[in-house]
Amino acid sequence: MISNAAPIRTTCCYCGVGCGVLARPDGQGGVAITGDPDHPANFGRLCSKGSALGETVGLDGRLLTPQIGGKDTDWDNALSLVANRFSQTIAGHGPDSVAFYVSGQLLTEDYYLANKLMKGFIGSANIDTNSRLCMASTVAGQRRAFGTDTVPGNYTDLEQADLVVLVGSNLAWCHPVLFQRLSAAKAANPHMKVVNIDPRRTATSDLADLHLGIAPGSDVALFNRLLVEIDQQGKTDRTYLDAHVSGFAAALKAAQSDSTAALDITHEDLQAFLDLWVSTEKVVTVFSQGVNQSSAGADKVNAIINCHLATGRIGRPGMGPFSVTGQPNAMGGREVGGLANMLACHLDIENPAHRAAVGEFWDAPTMPEQAGLKAVDMFNAVADKRIKAIWIMCTNPVASLPQANQVRAALEDCDFVVVSDMFGTTDTAKTADVLLPATGWGEKDGTVTNSDRTISRQRTFLPPAGQSRHDWDIIADVGRRMGWQQAFDYTSPDEIYREHVALSGVAAKFGRDFDLSDFPTDFDSLTPRRWGGDRFFGNGGFYHPDGKARMLPLSHRPPVSQPSAAYPFRLNTGRVRDHWHTMTRSGRSPRLSQHLAEPFVEIHPDTAEDLGIKPAHLVRLTAPDGTCILRALITTRVRRQELFAPIHWTAEFAPSGRIDTLVQAVTDPVSGQPESKASTVQAAPYTAGFYAYAVSARDVVPDTAYWAKARVGNGWRMELAGDTPRDWDTFARTLFGSGDVVSVTDPKRGVARVAIIRDGKLQGALFAGPEPVAVSRDHLGALLGQNPENVLAGRPVADRPDPGPVVCSCFSVGVNTILQAIACDGLMSVEDIGIALSAGTNCGSCKPELAALLARSSVKEAAE
Repeated sequence: MISNAAPIRTTCCYCGVGCGVLARPDGQGGVAITGDPDHPANFGRLCSKGSALGETVGLDGRLLTPQIGGKDTDWDNALSLVANRFSQTIAGHGPDSVAFYVSGQLLTEDYYLANKLMKGFIGSANIDTNSRLCMASTVAGQRRAFGTDTVPGNYTDLEQADLVVLVGSNLAWCHPVLFQRLSAAKAANPHMKVVNIDPRRTATSDLADLHLGIAPGSDVALFNRLLVEIDQQGKTDRTYLDAHVSGFAAALKAAQSDSTAALDITHEDLQAFLDLWVSTEKVVTVFSQGVNQSSAGADKVNAIINCHLATGRIGRPGMGPFSVTGQPNAMGGREVGGLANMLACHLDIENPAHRAAVGEFWDAPTMPEQAGLKAVDMFNAVADKRIKAIWIMCTNPVASLPQANQVRAALEDCDFVVVSDMFGTTDTAKTADVLLPATGWGEKDGTVTNSDRTISRQRTFLPPAGQSRHDWDIIADVGRRMGWQQAFDYTSPDEIYREHVALSGVAAKFGRDFDLSDFPTDFDSLTPRRWGGDRFFGNGGFYHPDGKARMLPLSHRPPVSQPSAAYPFRLNTGRVRDHWHTMTRSGRSPRLSQHLAEPFVEIHPDTAEDLGIKPAHLVRLTAPDGTCILRALITTRVRRQELFAPIHWTAEFAPSGRIDTLVQAVTDPVSGQPESKASTVQAAPYTAGFYAYAVSARDVVPDTAYWAKARVGNGWRMELAGDTPRDWDTFARTLFGSGDVVSVTDPKRGVARVAIIRDGKLQGALFAGPEPVAVSRDHLGALLGQNPENVLAGRPVADRPDPGPVVCSCFSVGVNTILQAIACDGLMSVEDIGIALSAGTNCGSCKPELAALLARSSVKEAAE
C-alpha cells in the first residue's frame, strides 16, 4: 500500500538525461515511481528503465555486511585493513603505487571526497572513472576548443532547432526521454529536419529524414568535408571568426586535403547532408558514444566543433555542438576532477597556480604535479605490479573494460583489491580482498549533474540495506584512519556540497566557467538548476588565455584495428533499450528482460549466408584475447562484414556473452578513451548438440557450454545450449531440484519436454531440441509456482491467447497482441496502437518497432 504522504523528489540513476522522479515509498521497502512533471529534463516523462525503478530496490542479492576474504566482518576491521594496507603500500612504494577507480553512478559528494583523498592527501592523480569509457573524448575535445570542459547549450536547443544532426547516437534507445522531446518538437515543427549519422541503422533512424550509414570511424572525414562546403558556399561567419576564433585557416587547409573516400556513402546522400547543414542556421549536432568511443574520438569531437565555430552557430538558441553523456553523474565527476588528468572545478592539474589554490583550500599536505593513469593504463599498471593496491567503487571493470579477461587476471593477481558496491556477486566483486557494502539509489542523498549542466538532488526514501554505508562516509572514514582526521571530519553530504560550492568560487577567480557560488548553501532547498546560465559562447568568451576558441587542423585516421584474413569482421558494441551497463540494477527487473533477454549479435543476411549461420542459432566470435557465444540476429540494420553486439551481459547472467573480452585495448592518444566501436573478430557458427529454453523457481548456474538467464515473475528464465545430456530427467532435476517429474522425450528426434512439480506447484520446466525451440516464453515464466496444468504444451491453452514476445516493456504488450489489434480493430497508426493498447505511450522507445509491425501488416494485407 502506497503512502498518501507527499512524494519525494529525486533523480533517476540511469543515463545522463537526469530525469526527475517522484518516489512514493510504501513503508515496507517498496516504492511507486512516476516522472516529475516539474523537472526541466523530462517534464514527467520516464523511459522503460526509469519506470521500472521500483522493481530494483529490494534486498535480494544485496551485499549486507563487510567481507574480508569472502567472510563477513565488521566495519572497524574492514576499514582498518583498507587504511593500513593503503598506508603501508604508499610508505613502501610511493603514492603512485595505489589507485582509485570510481564511477559515474557515484553522487557528486562521493566523487568529491574520493578525488580529495587521492589527489590532495595520498598525493597521486591515480584516480580515474568509468566515465573515461563514455565521454573522455568530449572532455578532451571541448578543452582543446574552448579552453575548458564546457557544454555550450542545453536540452531546449533540441526543440528550438530547425535541424538536429545525431552523430553516433541511438537516442531512441540510449536517451529515450530526449528522443521523445525531439520527436514531439519535430511533430510540432513541420520544417524541422533530423539527420542520423551511424554505420548501423537503429530505432533512431526511423525519425530521421536522412540516414547516413557512413563507414565506422570516418566522422572526421565527413565533418572536414562539411567545413570545406561551409567555406565554398560562403557560410563562414567572418565577424565571429575574427573576434572569437583562431586557427580557421589551418583547419580549413587540413580539411581541404582530406578525402571523402573513407565514408563509403553515395555522393547524393553526402551532398544532401552538406546542403541541409550549410543552409540551416539553427542546427544542433548531437553526438554520443559513436563519436567518443574511438581511437580518434577527440578529433571527431573537434571536427564537429570546427563546423559550429566556423559558422558562429554556437551558444545561441537552437544551435551548437551537444554531447549527451551516458551516465547519471558523468558531468558531476568532471566537475569535481574525478578524471586522472583534471583537478576539481575544471582546474588544470599541470597548472602550478591551480594546484596551489586547490591545495591551499584543502590544506593538503601534497598535490600531484602531473596527470595520473587513465582507465586502461591504470589496469595495465595493476597487471605489471606498478599499482599494488586499488579501490574500485560502484563499477564493474571486469565486465566493462576492453580486454576484460586481462583485467580480471590483473585484479586476481593484485596484492590488495577493495571493492565498494551494492552487490557482492558482480564479476569485479569476485576479485576483491575486501568487499564494502555501499548504499544504492533510494538510500543515498546528494547531487548529480546531467548532460546540460543541470544539478539535481538524489534524495533518501529508503533505509540503508543491512549494514551498508554511503560512499562518502566510507571514504571519509578511511581518510581519518589514514591520519587525516580534520580534513575528512564530515558527518553529512551537505557539508561536502557546501565545501564543493566554496571551492568553485576559488576556481572562478581564475576565470573558469564552473562557479556554484550563486547556488543555495541550504542543501534541502536545492531545486534543479543549471550552472553557468542557459548557454555559453554566443558572444565569445572562451577560456583560452586570449579569450578565443581554437579550431584544430584535423585529418581522417582509420580505426587502429583493421580487418584481416584472421579477423575479417568489424565489431561494433553498444546498448539495448531496456538494460543499463552491466545489469547489476536493471537485471533485477523482470519487466526489463522481456524485450531482449539474452546477448545477441546482429549480422547482415549476406554475411550470415556466407558463414552458414541460421536465424536464432548461436555464433562464436573470437578475438585475440577472448571468445563469445551469442544468439544470431540476422538483420539489414548492420552493413555487410560488420557486426553489432550489446555490452550488458556479464558472468552473472551469460558468461559467454561478456563482449568486452573481444574489444581490443586501443585508446585515443589524447583522451585515453577506448575504441569500443571498431574491434575486429572472427565469426563462425557454434555447433550445439541441443538448444533449450527453461524456467526455474530457483536461481541456478547451468552446467552447459552456453547459458543466459534473466529474471521472470517468480523465478528465472534460461536459454541453454551445449552437448546433449544422456538423461533429460536427471538433467532437469539438477536444474530445478527435487519433485515429481513429468516428461515427454523422443531420443531419436532429440526432443525433450520435462517439468518438475513439487506440492502441486511448478518448480521448473525444460524444452529442448536439436534446433532453437519455439515456445511461449513469457507464458511459461508466469506458470512458476502455479498449478502446472498443460505446462508441457509450451503455450497457453485455446482460451488464453499468447501475447507473444514483448515489444512495449513499459506496459508488457506483446507482438501477437499488437498484430491482432491491428488486424481486428483496423489500427492504422502508432497513435492508434497507443490509444488501444497503451503501447508506446510512456517512454516511446518502442514506437519504431510498432511502426515496423504496422508496415509488416500492410505488406501482408496487400499480398493477400
